[in-house]
Amino acid sequence: MSQNQFECHISEEDVQMLRALAHPLRLRLVMELMQRGTCNVTQLQEVLEIPQSTVSQHLTKLKQNKVVRFERRGLEVYYQIHNDKVSEVVKTLFS
Repeated sequence: MSQNQFECHISEEDVQMLRALAHPLRLRLVMELMQRGTCNVTQLQEVLEIPQSTVSQHLTKLKQNKVVRFERRGLEVYYQIHNDKVSEVVKTLFS
């Protein structure tokens, strides 16, 4: 398979998703969301024992790259994995 044929199968969105997952902390956030389903920033901050501002910063990057999505519930924002492809990639990495 030539390089051009291979590139046709990788979308820019997929490349951005992989870049976002390449950071160790963002990968930990994604893995935690995969286990828990849905979490808010405070829950993630407590579990990962990192500052809330750091969690928020990395969740923003994950949102921008369509790795996670969010839902407002009153004053709280809850995050979850955006699509099955993200979960499949992470599971493949650690299988």
